[in-house]
Amino acid sequence: MDEETWELRLYVAGQTAKSMQALANLKSYCEQHLKGRYQLEVVDLLLHPQLAEGDQILAIPTLVRKVPAPIRKIIGDLSNKERVLVGLDLRAIGHL
Repeated sequence: MDEETWELRLYVAGQTAKSMQALANLKSYCEQHLKGRYQLEVVDLLLHPQLAEGDQILAIPTLVRKVPAPIRKIIGDLSNKERVLVGLDLRAIGHL
């Protein structure tokens, strides 16, 4: 099976505690379930507010899974691991 690289984008607004928690949680999940098979881009909307429009970001932090399709979004600090794994459709991969 060809393992495609997952493309994830995390939208934050500055270095807030919630943003940093979301990033730490996301990195932990990725290392557990996608080690070596993911690209993570962090977009700070305080620096690049125009980028929110492309992914229709309404709240922050928001995680967007660009690849594999379909695009999926998860809003919040990503502290609920079960919700994040289900939201990203990672559960199946975790059981391989």
